[in-house]
Amino acid sequence: MCLFLSPKTSIHEFMSIASYIKNDLAAQLESGREVPVQLTLDSLAGHYNVSLTPVRTAVAELIDEGLLEKGPNHRLTTTAPRRKTAQTRREPKLPEPPRDPYEVIASDLVQLSLMGEPIYLREEATAEKYDMSRSAIRNILHRLAGEGVLDHIPRRGWRLRPFQQSDLQAFIEVREVLELKALDLARPNFDPTELQRMLDLNSQVALPSGPLNVDESVHEYLIATAGNAYIKDFFDRQGRYYRLLFEWEDHDGAVAIETMRQHCEILTALLEKNWSSAKKALSHHIRDNHPILSRVEDSKGREDWVNSRRGRS
Repeated sequence: MCLFLSPKTSIHEFMSIASYIKNDLAAQLESGREVPVQLTLDSLAGHYNVSLTPVRTAVAELIDEGLLEKGPNHRLTTTAPRRKTAQTRREPKLPEPPRDPYEVIASDLVQLSLMGEPIYLREEATAEKYDMSRSAIRNILHRLAGEGVLDHIPRRGWRLRPFQQSDLQAFIEVREVLELKALDLARPNFDPTELQRMLDLNSQVALPSGPLNVDESVHEYLIATAGNAYIKDFFDRQGRYYRLLFEWEDHDGAVAIETMRQHCEILTALLEKNWSSAKKALSHHIRDNHPILSRVEDSKGREDWVNSRRGRS
């Protein structure tokens, strides 16, 4: 579990994270279930991957509500839950964790990038739009600059990288060559257990109320296992922007399902050591699995097309 709380998180974000921790623990305590971590501030902070500050806030509220109490030596203990009969005992409905603000802003900027214009962003206006502090926004914008989405222009703010169809096609051509080479280099080092794990992740069916969770780790695995520093350097420097585009594209349900199917095809061939089939499946996946981005033309029709996609991503 990861909630991405930084030291400069805004009050709005902090309260959202603290509320989530409190509600998540409350649901488990009220049901009588055993909390899957020791009831110490450090353990809870590690479990939720946050600082101690929101944990202290959540714990204080749970103590006020009588779900936790301080025992000897100020140790936290649970209060005895009300007994429930077999007929009334139900699994608790756990709250959804707050969405990482970086993911929200990255998704919005990817859509703006698809307009094909070098848009300039001001920190003050962006902070106001997302109800965050300027320091928190600045941290996120610096992170996106590292991903290749933005350029920092002195005295002008942040310039958004415009999407160009010709750039995408050029990247795909080089990506195909390097990933196929990585597959060849990685063959002696494949771990069948790891390949099976990735196959299982891509075979999972989403819950009716939730989105599909596409596991993209097969690509990183090929590059890492190949052990070629120059291939890795290309994807580290050039692949970040396109990775964000491809992740945004997978928000479309039909695209996500097809992506998972193609991943399964690649991984099944790798497990069977059918190298020619694996390379053929990988090549097809890289070249022909961008039905949304490939329709974003360098024309005035971009705006209508992008606006029609909003709300679906």
